[in-house]
Amino acid sequence: MQVTSAEFTKGIVGTDIILTDGVPEIAFVGRSNVGKSSLINSLVNRNNLVKVGKKPGKTTEINFFTINRGKFYFVDLPGYGYAEASPKQKESIEKLILWYLMYSNASLRKVVLILDVKAGLTAFDEEMVRVLREKGHPYIIVANKVDKLNQKELSAQLRAIKEAAHEATVVPYSAVTTKGARELLQKIFDEA
Repeated sequence: MQVTSAEFTKGIVGTDIILTDGVPEIAFVGRSNVGKSSLINSLVNRNNLVKVGKKPGKTTEINFFTINRGKFYFVDLPGYGYAEASPKQKESIEKLILWYLMYSNASLRKVVLILDVKAGLTAFDEEMVRVLREKGHPYIIVANKVDKLNQKELSAQLRAIKEAAHEATVVPYSAVTTKGARELLQKIFDEA
């Protein structure tokens, strides 16, 4: 399936009618600075659908984007683990993410966990995998920024990520070159 249309719908910070309207939700989550906004923009073939900030950690609400005239929502969750955020801000964002994944009434079909391929699976990411497995949410791991590694480094990093993530599906991706876009869209839509 291809993305034929995409538009911003709304941002929420708690319970909202959008969570119960029955439209399947594909959530994108990851640490700050992994290229989440750029990845979503590359999937919808737009440069500016999702705001890409010069500084990470700008997204503080859960943003919904209507895909293919209401067939799906892409849900952009705030980035977690931003080093320059205050402890109160970090806690607030982490609570919002966990609320959405664990306690909201979301029509969640799939979670796309985005990593920086160089950093691999961090402690924050491992915690996210644990939450997703515990809740039984189907998820895909995207190793973003593959354009920054040579083939040998990439192979080693992908192997390490797959092993650390309990053999989860790992899609190598580059938001810059869109390498992996077709495979990722297929995994998102065909299995959602």
